[in-house]
Amino acid sequence: MTATRRGFWRSPILHMVGFGNLFGAVVTFTYFTFFEPMDHPGSVTTGAHIAFFVVGYSALAALAIVLSRRWGVPSTDEYPDLTDPALRRRALALPFTMAGITALGWVLAGLLWGVLWPALNGTLEWPSARRAMFRISVVGGSITTAFTFFNVERTWRRYLPAYFPEGDLSAVTGVPRLGVRRRLAMVFLFVGLLPTFIMGRRAYRAVKEIAAAQPSDVPALLDNMVIAIVFLVAVGALTAIGLAAYVSRSVSEPLRDVEAAMERVGRGDLDTRAPVVSNDEIGAVAEGFNRMMAGLRERERIRETFGKYVSPEVRDEILASGTRLEGQVREVTILFSDLRDFTPWVESHPPAEVVRDINQYFTLMEGAIRAHGGLVVQFIGDEIEAVFGAPAADPHHPDHAVQAGIEMRRRLEEWNESRRRTGAVMLRHGIGIHTGEVLAASIGSPERLSYALVGDPVNLASRIQGLTKEVGGDLLVSGETVRRLKEPVTLEALPAVRVKGRLSEVEVYKCL
Repeated sequence: MTATRRGFWRSPILHMVGFGNLFGAVVTFTYFTFFEPMDHPGSVTTGAHIAFFVVGYSALAALAIVLSRRWGVPSTDEYPDLTDPALRRRALALPFTMAGITALGWVLAGLLWGVLWPALNGTLEWPSARRAMFRISVVGGSITTAFTFFNVERTWRRYLPAYFPEGDLSAVTGVPRLGVRRRLAMVFLFVGLLPTFIMGRRAYRAVKEIAAAQPSDVPALLDNMVIAIVFLVAVGALTAIGLAAYVSRSVSEPLRDVEAAMERVGRGDLDTRAPVVSNDEIGAVAEGFNRMMAGLRERERIRETFGKYVSPEVRDEILASGTRLEGQVREVTILFSDLRDFTPWVESHPPAEVVRDINQYFTLMEGAIRAHGGLVVQFIGDEIEAVFGAPAADPHHPDHAVQAGIEMRRRLEEWNESRRRTGAVMLRHGIGIHTGEVLAASIGSPERLSYALVGDPVNLASRIQGLTKEVGGDLLVSGETVRRLKEPVTLEALPAVRVKGRLSEVEVYKCL
């Protein structure tokens, strides 16, 4: 809630402060006029006394309005930008500002009724004036100021998030902070000590009056004392209940908001936020909760992004078990795939068409690899390198690699069928699969790392993929992989061949 100059007069904050001070003024005037007079010689309650009260309160109320307009509810006329640091500081300090204006008004009230009124009616005596100012300013003013603070704070909390959409109240400096411990101490002071002090003083005064009075006046003095005590008990009970309610709500309501936010998180809503409505310890808890949720949302974003590079099962395994990426020697199955006649195709087609088709091809092939638990390690030109069994362990990695190769073959056939209908060039590829022990590690510089496989099985898998050009098959599997298969696959043994870089012949099977 921001306030324009015209709208300020209808501000609920201003009305609340006005009614609260009027109630406090009436209670204080009634008590110190009828039950415990101000001790000014010759002071009597007259129509002029009541008229002075009305005029004096009206003058103080007008002064409070002027000060509140200047220092109270933030105005959009002064601060059109809600992110203005001065505006945010003023908005956060509003309960203290209104409480300060209230306290100033009660200090001035002590001067008006303790000094000015006795001076006007010729009954001014400084000892009595000092007592009157203390009673009005300290006793009556402190309670009303406390009520003003908690009442304004509770109401203003509904509007405060408009000035702090990110909930960063702790970032604002130069604003007083009333912690939970001080709130409880304040309640104890006004509920426990102050009423006891007032009633004890009233009883002491009554005893002195009774001791100095004539026997015939004692019943009237006792009746007056009983009425005064009943009045004090009633006002004290209302004060205790009111302050206890305000303080308990100032603590419980923000905690309930955090609890409700936690329940929403438990239902899977990671976009929830706890409203931050104070700069005390509870506000710090709400801010900490929001920071935690921001971290969870970032972690979920990373998790979803990571899932674009590996299958969800592999992703969840890595995140859950904290798989070490600094280097592990493990048995895996490597798959290499390569497009045939890629260079002539690139030279004979527009670049935009080539990029579009190669991206679609990679999308189809990666989908097949991920569907069987594999990880695409890298795209190299028109070539795909994938691994099964790392970084998350997979006891069936040879079977999954072969099934992924068969799936890649099927997807390419279906895609070519759709390309044939549009007159596009048919694409062919070769796939080589081999199983062996490699070093799986994060390799690179401190600023940039990539997950890589190091070892002779990687080179051999690439060489087997190259053999597809010679033997005529599009999917070749090494003998090491075939011996580890647990699921039946239709294979045809090929004559042992010697590949580049190896002295011994390699046992190879064609997948039919």
